[in-house]
Amino acid sequence: MTQPHTGHVTPDPQGADAPTVGRDQGPTPAHVPPADLRAALSAELGGAARAWLDQALDEAAAHPGAHGPISVWELRLAEAARRCGPAHADAARVLVLHAARADTEALTRVYSQGTADERRAVLHALPHLVSGPEALPLVEDALRTNDTRLVAAALGPYAARHLDVHQWRHAVLKCLFTGVPLDEVADLSGRARGDAELARMLTDYAAERTAAGRPVPEDLHRVLALTEPGTSHTPAAPHGKES
Repeated sequence: MTQPHTGHVTPDPQGADAPTVGRDQGPTPAHVPPADLRAALSAELGGAARAWLDQALDEAAAHPGAHGPISVWELRLAEAARRCGPAHADAARVLVLHAARADTEALTRVYSQGTADERRAVLHALPHLVSGPEALPLVEDALRTNDTRLVAAALGPYAARHLDVHQWRHAVLKCLFTGVPLDEVADLSGRARGDAELARMLTDYAAERTAAGRPVPEDLHRVLALTEPGTSHTPAAPHGKES
């Protein structure tokens, strides 16, 4: 299956740190309330695609649990790109997952059995469906991959709330190393602010790049500025212990 681009949506970003996947795209589905996401997506779809989406969401809401080896809403996840177009598939899948009220067990099943596109949709859906840290293993798995689109999706609002500070710092470095724009990292300014250990890690990375005759990513200078003394920020409890 061709990997779709993150769905285009029209509502305003939810805060200054809401990431985008491209300059011509709106906020990713993780940053848009499901009701607003559905309204925006319905407005952009053609008649047949809109009818498919309405039916898929009605089915998911009516039969949210597993029925047989695979639930009907899981089949709809596989159809989303073909039915709605690659540009809208992420948003459609997130809406199906939300309508099905997918819990952590269901999300884990979809993530483990699904394509990279379906895994990305699960990551985008996490802030809408999981209130606690129990889905962090999915974020951690995505951050271990070399799929930059999975890495970007993993660093949405759910990770901003629950990823511990040690893992979050290393995720920022991975973005710099793999070329994932730091605009993808939710609450970047809030979590980086006054973080002296992150500043040390960034400075070391920049020195390594310079010594090897390689350019230092511009994003590094931006996040390094956020860590300067005088902008002290103590991570909230869900962020975990300091490393």
